[in-house]
Amino acid sequence: MDAQPGAGGKRFAIYHPPSVRPAVGLIVYVHPLCEEMNKSRRMVALQSRALAQAGFAVLQVDLHGCGDSSGDFGDATWADWVDDVTRAARWLGDRHALELREGARLWLWGLRAGCLLLTQAAAQLDMQCHLLMWQPALAGKLLLQQFLRLRLAASMQGGQGKGLMQAMRQDLAAGRAVEVAGYRLHPELASGLETATLEPPELAGRTVWIDIAARADVSTSSASTQAMAHWRAAGWELEHLQVQGPAFWQTTEIEDAPALIQATVAALRTA
Repeated sequence: MDAQPGAGGKRFAIYHPPSVRPAVGLIVYVHPLCEEMNKSRRMVALQSRALAQAGFAVLQVDLHGCGDSSGDFGDATWADWVDDVTRAARWLGDRHALELREGARLWLWGLRAGCLLLTQAAAQLDMQCHLLMWQPALAGKLLLQQFLRLRLAASMQGGQGKGLMQAMRQDLAAGRAVEVAGYRLHPELASGLETATLEPPELAGRTVWIDIAARADVSTSSASTQAMAHWRAAGWELEHLQVQGPAFWQTTEIEDAPALIQATVAALRTA
């Protein structure tokens, strides 16, 4: 898939054709940050195949500088990534234009930070989008802080952590990239992530919000409850599900969450 001019060449994508024609819906997957993307690849592949078997056309895309796409991670900006998502949605929509005209829904599906990207991409698209959000991040500021702390933790072990967080912040504010856990972080990617929030796009549709918890008795956080109320007040039809399973995007070993796969297919089939 071609990127916008000047944004690093081509994007690697995997297209899962629907098991039936016409497709019952179209889905574009938006991955999370860095190692969370790598940890979640198996689960996303399993889910994509299950959705294709259920009749959905699914497109997985590696964003600029990520995975097998062109470009270096250190050159990627938040705007590049948002543009990648919109281009992927248009590519899939063009491929299944007849199904869209006949009422098939376009879904943007994200995990963690990917949910922040898809809400901004949906706001820029000239078509109605429905959203599937796995364990959505409510704001990018905390994700950026957690990412920068990876460098801080490594430096603390060497006795060099004093003042490092402030120094990294100053570098980013001055337009200089910083190195974190083997990744060179572009200041425009950092600023885009830091200011991103899980805001509902103006053109309302349907949202399936799924949280994953290790135990069945874990309650939804008050912040998430408030965010869902905000989305509903903005006119979005929001279904919230909680399924039991591991936090596969951060576990040491690669793990599966079968209940999540089943719940996702069931929710989208009835959407």
